[in-house]
Amino acid sequence: MSNIRRQSIISSGVIYFGFAIGMLNTYLFTKQGLFTEEQYGLTGIFIAIAIMMSALAGMAMPSYIFKFYPYYNDNLPPRKNDMITWSLLVSCIGFIFVLIAGILLKHLVVRKFGGNSHLLITYYYWIFPMGLGLTIYNVLEAYTWNLGKSVFTNFLREVQWRLFTTIFIVLFVMNIINDYSLFIKLFAFGYPGIAIILLAYLIVTRKIHFTFNVSKVTRRFLKKIVALSLFIYSGTLIFTLSQVFDTFVIASLKGLDKAGIYTLAAVMSSVVQAPQRGIIAATIPHLSKGWKDKNIPLLQKLYQRSSLNLLIFSCGIFLLIWMNFADGVTTFGLKPGYLEALNVLFLLGLTRIVDMGTGVNSQLIITSNYWRFELFSGLILLSLMLPLTYFLTKEYGIVGPAFANLISISIYNFVRILFLWKKFKLFPFTMPSIYTLVLAFLSFGVSYFAFHSLHGLTGIIFRSLLFIILYGGGIIYFNLSPDIKPVLETIKKRLKI
Repeated sequence: MSNIRRQSIISSGVIYFGFAIGMLNTYLFTKQGLFTEEQYGLTGIFIAIAIMMSALAGMAMPSYIFKFYPYYNDNLPPRKNDMITWSLLVSCIGFIFVLIAGILLKHLVVRKFGGNSHLLITYYYWIFPMGLGLTIYNVLEAYTWNLGKSVFTNFLREVQWRLFTTIFIVLFVMNIINDYSLFIKLFAFGYPGIAIILLAYLIVTRKIHFTFNVSKVTRRFLKKIVALSLFIYSGTLIFTLSQVFDTFVIASLKGLDKAGIYTLAAVMSSVVQAPQRGIIAATIPHLSKGWKDKNIPLLQKLYQRSSLNLLIFSCGIFLLIWMNFADGVTTFGLKPGYLEALNVLFLLGLTRIVDMGTGVNSQLIITSNYWRFELFSGLILLSLMLPLTYFLTKEYGIVGPAFANLISISIYNFVRILFLWKKFKLFPFTMPSIYTLVLAFLSFGVSYFAFHSLHGLTGIIFRSLLFIILYGGGIIYFNLSPDIKPVLETIKKRLKI
């Protein structure tokens, strides 16, 4: 557990640093006089489409790596390990099909988005390099996680990619990039940039080897690999579509300006998820090993620890953002129209808490022998998310997709929890989970109402400090997580206290 804790903490630190850069980018995107809501909205839909492209092209190769890496690693020398070769080859072939489909179906995109989102049509083909870069990066990232280098991959995705964006924004503000057209084209090459860096790192450090000789492990598990990939691929497509469908619907029905407002709420709520990637990256190799060794007590321990730690983080970060959002928009000179994101942020934040508070249930299922359930649960999610998003968006505008997310993700995670309990008696929640929610609610109530009439930067600072003292102090005092004391002891030792 100490290694998982260490990797999770370092990765979370890196990710939060990346989110700080992302907040700077968001500020520059939304500040009055720089970018329009429509231009900011285009960056959001570029990312959404690139994510969908990578899910289509990836052919579930990251999941194949997560599940079978221990078998390749235990039975093959590095130079005969053909896993990464086939993973990259299959993903590249998959992207060729995505590219062909994208070209053939452009007329459909024009019909659906041409009326309200003309910028998307103008720069349509520039999404493809972004999608290719993300496809390659996802495969390399999954492989690198199993090498125990999750901190570096998190740095590239969360920090370096955002730094590229920061550089492009600064150059645009300084008129070195003299028009938005060049800016969005450079923005599209952010993901290819980090994919090239990661590949170069793996080659230079000799952590990656390519061979087209079919290994004994591939031959032995080929049928299982194909079966897993097909099922997980379907489930991944469904889950990815559910994640980005809201942005598509808003851009189509309400326009890129409303998509820009929704993107701000989504970006702010994504800050809540920062520790999730770090914990998942550090935990997945141990989950795979745990299933391989049939070590159910270890899996239960990882499940409950991840659930509790993510719940603590998500409640704390969300409530800090929520209580200060309106003051932040006015204090930092964002366009007044972005205040419309307030209710969206609340609903998306609750969704993040639900998703994170249920721990690594998705990763437990994917790495188990019951990975087929990934498709079944994904179908439940999609059957709820798509119609709810469409109809609620038409009825309630940009608040509709946020409602749809909260309802669908809650039911989706409930089904997963029930499945893991019925099959393996694995359950994520403990009494400290309830204590955490009560402490978060009380700390928020006291902090918010104590300084409710205080606005501007002063109000933000005083509310935040009081909440951190009450919530953070309560977590430490009541020792709600078993990982708190070891972390504090490590900090004391490093600081020589």
